[in-house]
Amino acid sequence: MNFITIFQYGFIQRAIITGIFVALLCSTLGLFLVLRRLSLIGDGLAHISFGGVALGLFLGVFPIYTAIPIVIIGALIILALMDKIKIYGDAAIGVISSVGIAGGVILAGISNGFNVDLLSYLFGNILAISTGEMYLSIVLSVVVLLAISFFYYDLFSITFNEEYARVAGVRVKVINVMLVVLTAITVVLSIRVVGIMLISAFIILPSVTALQIAKGFKSAIIVSTITSVIAVILGIIVSFILNIPTGAMIVVVNFIFLLFAIGYKKIASR
Repeated sequence: MNFITIFQYGFIQRAIITGIFVALLCSTLGLFLVLRRLSLIGDGLAHISFGGVALGLFLGVFPIYTAIPIVIIGALIILALMDKIKIYGDAAIGVISSVGIAGGVILAGISNGFNVDLLSYLFGNILAISTGEMYLSIVLSVVVLLAISFFYYDLFSITFNEEYARVAGVRVKVINVMLVVLTAITVVLSIRVVGIMLISAFIILPSVTALQIAKGFKSAIIVSTITSVIAVILGIIVSFILNIPTGAMIVVVNFIFLLFAIGYKKIASR
């Protein structure tokens, strides 16, 4: 097959466009989560999204429409458990994510078990993204990226010194709520790209890669976004040529980039 002809397929074009926007989103937001040691929240919200997707399929509604509000509610409950009841972050995430998984399994059981649609959300199926899903992903990605850009300095402040940010007049609680809501939207948008099972890796790996070699926070954002976008494009092309799962291939490429970054860091330190 001619390499250039791959890009002539409509489903490849939709996959690449959607993947690029979601990659920009995950790689940018992922840095704030990793540096705040909240990277596991992506995994927890991914489990909650399983319940949202199962509910959508059970009701015959487009799963993203049910997953977004459910994951946002789950994210806010996790934040409330951490702030109000003083449950440790990982425990709060574990409590809510387990409920999300249990709810999804119950709904799957009521609807006569796991079907092909539910499995595609579990493991991702970016090559099957429709035009409507592509536009929805673009719009929501742009909204989230604009929010990150507008509140960049507030997010930066609470990421590195929450107490100083509070003294400086930053509305820490409001920014924390916004952060978890943006994370919830990001997680839902990533479902079709890499699947529920691999979302946390898609959020974490580009950020960790960037932190190995970047000299500052802004340069880390640039490195993270570049590696994430390249990983998506390469993952889609390689998976299509070799006929292997695309979401898993994207994560593998991201992991390879991380290994190169670690190797580069060790060589540079010598």
